[in-house]
Amino acid sequence: MPKEFRYRGYTVEELQEMPLEQVLALLPSRQRRTLNRELSHEKKRLIERVRASASEGRAIKTHARDMVILPFMVGLTVNVYNGREFVPVEVKPEMVGHYLGEYSNPIKKVVHGTPGIGASRSSLYVPLK
Repeated sequence: MPKEFRYRGYTVEELQEMPLEQVLALLPSRQRRTLNRELSHEKKRLIERVRASASEGRAIKTHARDMVILPFMVGLTVNVYNGREFVPVEVKPEMVGHYLGEYSNPIKKVVHGTPGIGASRSSLYVPLK
């Protein structure tokens, strides 16, 4: 039997029923400070769209990488922009309190080509053995 996820002693269902002020008291100080200050227009719009689409189950696109994942987002798919494309992020209970941007990496792993003819100007003089 899998262990039930708890955030600071509360189940996800209990967190979803709590008012936002009580949930904020459970978050770490950086996330609490971010949400206690004035939310930007983009973050307010994201919260409205998440609440509206919770029943529909469709994905939401956003550029707000600095938005804190809140309990009512659990179970949704949020497409987060990484600078080039929208990366689908399936929000799980373990992600509560983290930022959306943590799950859509903007940096791609560098894969260098193999040395040989055409790799660079200096490779024209590399013997083919």
